[in-house]
This record gives sequence, structure tokens and C-alpha cells, in this order.
Amino acid sequence: MKHKDQKPLTIVIKLGTSSICDEVTHEPRIANMSLIVETVVKLRREGHRVIIVSSAAIAMGLKRLDIPKRPKHLATVQAIAAVGQCRLIALWDELFRQLNQPVAQILLTRNDIADRAQYLNAANTLTELLHMGVIPIVNENDTLSVSEIKFGDNDTLSAITAGMANADYLFLMTDVDGLYTENPRKNPDAQPIEVVTDISQLDVDVSTGGSSVGTGGMVTKLIAAELATSAGVTTVITKSSIPGNIHAIIKYLRYLRQQEGGSNDRSKTFNPTVPSDLSASDSDDRSTARSVTPLISTDSVMQDSPSPSRAPSRPSSPPPRHTRFLPQSHPMRDRHFWILHGLKSHGIVYIDTGAYKAITRTNKAGLLPAGVVDVEGTFSASEAVSLVVVDRKVLTKAEREHQGDGEAKKAVRATVFEDGEDVGKAIVNYSSVEIARIMGLRSSEIESLLGYSDSEYIAHRDNLAFAPKHV
Repeated sequence: MKHKDQKPLTIVIKLGTSSICDEVTHEPRIANMSLIVETVVKLRREGHRVIIVSSAAIAMGLKRLDIPKRPKHLATVQAIAAVGQCRLIALWDELFRQLNQPVAQILLTRNDIADRAQYLNAANTLTELLHMGVIPIVNENDTLSVSEIKFGDNDTLSAITAGMANADYLFLMTDVDGLYTENPRKNPDAQPIEVVTDISQLDVDVSTGGSSVGTGGMVTKLIAAELATSAGVTTVITKSSIPGNIHAIIKYLRYLRQQEGGSNDRSKTFNPTVPSDLSASDSDDRSTARSVTPLISTDSVMQDSPSPSRAPSRPSSPPPRHTRFLPQSHPMRDRHFWILHGLKSHGIVYIDTGAYKAITRTNKAGLLPAGVVDVEGTFSASEAVSLVVVDRKVLTKAEREHQGDGEAKKAVRATVFEDGEDVGKAIVNYSSVEIARIMGLRSSEIESLLGYSDSEYIAHRDNLAFAPKHV
């Protein structure tokens, strides 16, 4: 039943291969999949919009073809994925059919969203499916994907999907109940972490890898969390074997936000680890959970505010253990998110610190030729490149000291460039050859050198995208 007093949420749920198939036998985990279906349908009936990002096409194909382990040959893996994807979506469709819930299949590669129009088409399709009450089931198109156009893993795909759908939540379901200070399988004294406000400040052991038929692990989940939170999406890691955790966590966070009055005043803080006004039935167990920062702001916990006319019902017990990553207070614009995460970099443009400050300030400028130090790779105009900041003063000084010694000068440049910081991406107005000719010059000199001037900028400010920590 839809709660009209609360804003419906858009929720992306990422399920890894180990959540869907047995790692050894590759048999589908029907019981767990059924619980997931029940949870998703329950969320739908409350008015929420849900997207599933589902792995396991290859594992399903291995079982269908009676192949004991994943082969190494790419074409063979892609063929197995083609077989397995049919079985995977058929199984999801049959399980959802039992509860009269329609689903849709969406298969993506990075190439599909590299073009801005195609990216918008994909986003519009997701929006329309959600509006129709359909559950989109997204997976990477393993049959077509090669290393150059792969997302890398479905954790990354789920984060990009969450950004594309302007989701409120991304749930990364895994075989542990959250992030720990150390690997809990190796160290029983490892402490759970409930709230992360700044992923860059984490000091944890993430040595756990993915399953033998999957590609993920805790490292990929942290990367996905950083990507999603930059788009304003609250990201949660919790145990996949208890899908009902999703509903309980959402209910808890809504109640918690309402108790704080839904205030957007970032000066108000509280400790979310053990809420004092909830039942303490397992407080001894939860007392070991901790936040990366002891106090966090109330408006970071939930991005939507329930109507004051009716409060969310009080949870009967503390929420299931989980780790949640709070969204950036100033999330990226959709276009910048697409540039940074949807486009493959075709080269590198090295810029100096002065240019970096100019293009990242509040009233930012475009990237001018004068701020470019060097260029690497071969690319054309209108392609995306990485932006790396280097210290021009250090470079100039080192080159002077090794003047006349070509090899030493080359080695020094390589060292300075290696020490540079990758800060973002840009869609450039000139090719790598053209940038190499005009770098370091004034914009007024472009036409005299090239014979034409398409723009005074190497990259217009609307075509520059940076991770939030660089803005």
C-alpha cells in the first residue's frame, strides 16, 4: 500500500553473482532470489521505484552448459554469458510473475552511454519504465563487452545506473553485513563501521576479493560508493542473504530523519550508531558499531523529508547492521557526472596549478592553452581526456638543471608527470596534435599558428568535470 504522506524513493539494488548462484555448483539460489523478489515487490507496493542490477549471467551459463569453471578465453566467456543471460532474466521474470510484477531487461556497455544522446535515452527509458511500475533489471552486456568498453564490474555499473536514475539509495548487497576496520574473516576483533562521511579518510582492510565467478570485492564497492555519493546517492552495504534488511534500513532512516525534524541545518548533529529512542534488544551487539566520524549532520542521512502530517512508524528494533556512505552535500550535475563516469579517457592533458585553480574556482573559467604543460596520447577534438595537475615550477627548474642532457631531461619530465594528480576529465576542442602545438600560448596566437581558431579554450567550462573533492 502506498504511503501518500511520504515521498517515494528511487532505490537501486545491486546483486552480485554469489547472491544469485552457488559459487561451486553454480546452482541458482532460488530461496534467496525469492526473498529478494518479495522485498522488491513490498517496496513497490509502498510506492517506491526499484531498479535491480543483477550479475550472474556467466555463472548461469556455466550451469546451463555443464561447464565446471569459468574459462579464460574471451570469446568462450562471451558465448557462455549469452546463454546464461537468457536463463537469468527468465528466472527473474518467472519469480516476479508469481506476484504479478512486470520486469524489463536492460543490457549496457560503456559504449552505450559514451554518446550523450544515448546516455539520455537510457536515462529516459529507465524513468519511463519506473513510471509504468516496471522493475528494470540491468546487467552489463557481457556478450559484447571487451576490456575497452567494460564498466569493470557491476558495482561500478550499479553506481552509474543510480546516478543516471537520480536514485535516492544504492544498496550494494554482499556476503558480509557491512564494512569493517579489518577483514572479519581473518580477525574476529574487527569493528563494524556504520557511517562513512568521507571515503578518502577510511583506514580499513579491504583485502577480500570477489567470488570465483564474479569480478567484485570490497574494493570495487568502495569505488562504487564514492562514485554514487558524488552524484548525491546514499550508498548502503549490507548482507545479501537477508534481503529484508533493505526495507528495515529504509524504515529506520526515515524514522531517524523524522525524529530530527527533517532539518537541513547542518549544525545539528547526532550519533546514529545506537539510537537512544529505539528498542535496545540487541544493543550489546550494536554497541561495537562505530561511525568514521562520531557525529554527523542530520540532512546527510536522508535526502527526502517525510510530510509532517504523518510520521513514519517507529521501528520495533534497531536496524540490521549495515554501512552507509553519506552523499556529497553538493552533488555533481548530470552532465558532469556523465563526463566523469560515462566517458572513456582517450589521453591526458597535463595542466599547471594556476590553470587548475582557475577551472575549479566557484566562478570557474574554461581551460586556456596557456595553462597546458604537455599532452599524452592520440585523440581527436570532442573526445574526453584526463586532466592531470603538475607543478610547472618544479618542471622548469629541473629542465634547466639538465639542459643539454636529453635523456636526463626526459627522465625528469617523466618523474614530474608521474607525480601529477588526476583531478577530472574534459571534452576537448582540439586534437592532441593541435594541443601540442598551441600549449603554453595565448589564445590570441591560436589562429596564427594553426590557421584557424575553433575556440579560445582547450575545453569549455561546461565540458570540464571534477570529483567533488576537487571542487
